[in-house]
Amino acid sequence: MPDPLHAKLEWDAEGLPSSTVFDDVYFSKANGLAETRYVFLQHNGFPERFAELAPNSCCTLGETGFGTGLNFLCTYQAFLAAAPSTAQLHFISVEKFPLTATDLKQALALWPELAELAAELCAQYQAVQPGFQHFIFAQGRVRLTLIIDDAIQGLAQLDAQVDAWFLDGFAPAKNPDMWNQQLFQQLARLSHPHTTLATFTSAGFVRRGLIAAGFAMQRCPGFGTKREMLQGLFNACSLKHSPLPAWFARPRAMSTAPQAIVIGAGLAGAASAYSLAIRGWQVQVFDQAQQVASAASGNHQGVLYLKLSAHGTALTELVLAGFGYTRRWLSHQLDASHWDACGVLQLAHNSKAQARQQELTQCFPGSLVQALSAEQASTQAGIPLDKPALFYPESGWVSPRALCQALLTHPNIQLHLGQSVDSLKYHQQQWQLYAQQHLLAQAPVLIVANAHQAQHFAQTAHLPLKPIRGQTTTLRPSAQSRPLQTVVCAEGYITPPYLGLHTCGASFDFQQQHSQLTPSEQQQNLQHVAAINPDLAASLATTELSGHAAFRCTTPDYLPLIGPVAEPEAFLTDYAALRKNAKRTLNAPCTWQTGLFVNLGHGSRGLISAPLAGELLAAWITQEALPVSHNLAQACHPNRFLVRQLMKNL
Repeated sequence: MPDPLHAKLEWDAEGLPSSTVFDDVYFSKANGLAETRYVFLQHNGFPERFAELAPNSCCTLGETGFGTGLNFLCTYQAFLAAAPSTAQLHFISVEKFPLTATDLKQALALWPELAELAAELCAQYQAVQPGFQHFIFAQGRVRLTLIIDDAIQGLAQLDAQVDAWFLDGFAPAKNPDMWNQQLFQQLARLSHPHTTLATFTSAGFVRRGLIAAGFAMQRCPGFGTKREMLQGLFNACSLKHSPLPAWFARPRAMSTAPQAIVIGAGLAGAASAYSLAIRGWQVQVFDQAQQVASAASGNHQGVLYLKLSAHGTALTELVLAGFGYTRRWLSHQLDASHWDACGVLQLAHNSKAQARQQELTQCFPGSLVQALSAEQASTQAGIPLDKPALFYPESGWVSPRALCQALLTHPNIQLHLGQSVDSLKYHQQQWQLYAQQHLLAQAPVLIVANAHQAQHFAQTAHLPLKPIRGQTTTLRPSAQSRPLQTVVCAEGYITPPYLGLHTCGASFDFQQQHSQLTPSEQQQNLQHVAAINPDLAASLATTELSGHAAFRCTTPDYLPLIGPVAEPEAFLTDYAALRKNAKRTLNAPCTWQTGLFVNLGHGSRGLISAPLAGELLAAWITQEALPVSHNLAQACHPNRFLVRQLMKNL
């Protein structure tokens, strides 16, 4: 079985929680709310620093030990009360053993004055799995990145510049593995010369360790009966050391108006536009089709399918982080008529699949995936099934078009449909879009998110994108199919009905280059349903040809392309030494195509990866903390294929 994910709590007679693992309390028994405000807010200069934030700026706070979320909610409350209306807050917290949703709700019920904000957090506190988990609050003004990991390991994967630290967690005597020089060095790496720090402890080795890491520390009167605490200011030169290699590091910050253009109104384009819009940017979106989500995002229904590996791959990390973000976004942003968290069953259609499923249940917690017998799977699905299955209880289906429309309805987004873009030009610090030599629009930032059609532009033609045709089939329910209450997958899948139609599919055709529906692929999809349940397939069989055909866009390693775009010829020249020595360290800054970014290549899992990709892209553009690990950012970086080309001396 996997290691325990959640904290083990016990509750005292007054309803206060403590950890049975660390034998320590989560907050002061005297008054946890007052303690947070005194130790962490007051001694980091808040809320006064919030009031002084510049318009459209972002304050980034870091915390060790999310616990009950009390520090976050107090900070959230103070930010809303004091900060300018266009300022933003990004709160980053590391927690090795997160509370269950039930325990979190019970703990936060102790603070009635935080009830409204606590309800927001509890409503979104779902699909929380190991790794980076990203949350959005206050229409995008407040963001929470919760890193479910050991503090040192989690912070080592963070790419950020933190303005203030809340050094919390269980007391050093109770949790010595966290309070050490490795942690203090990570705090220093992520700090700048004006970064402040506060912690409830006054332990001498903590003070000396922080001083050694570059913080000027002083003892202050502690809260309540505690005699002293520590307060600090980072006084060393900012290390300016990105955990990413030079060719994956951030482009230089642009001092431009917050305006952008996005090409593509599918999932990737809509998510990119939305993530900038909630940060106050004015965004224009162009698409050649007459409606949003007309291509690969145009299926009647899409499945939130978690393709996981037991081997800790970058794709699995992306799936866990992306699924959590999409699932939380759906729960509080999309009308419930357009999606359903009905769960997904993945049948073990052969012995190899069954062995793989058994392996996955040993690696992931039951809150994410459960092993069911054929009888249990039948009960869950509402139809007879003759194979064991994995069940993903928090997953389900969604209408991709409804999701795109919801993302694009933000008032800061202007949508231009039925408008083809023939060419791009960078002129006088503006990206210009042309159609038959006619200037359509211009802005300092351009995001290309039009799938494999990105190869039609000279600036992105070098990106290795591959279109793969796919067809889904829509079917009217039968008496045998109406009881279906979960998505069921094997080699294909079938969904519960939406707007009076089931969706099944999907084909993969590497040869055909047209997007018309074909009877042969419809029959192939029906055969996949027959493998799930022959009687079900027979009851749905029809001569009516309906569904959707389009081209998925993939990359050679099946990971998307998310981030800034280099000038390819200059890149191959600047890093040519990699041809002779692939391990050589090169520090020359990358030659970027200024203001050009891409969000491409999501394949068949765009519902899971594209929304989070929008947040990652916005962080690249605005110089914010990345909402994913630097390992994952590197794995999805557009430059990775240029690097591989050099390392293989191609």
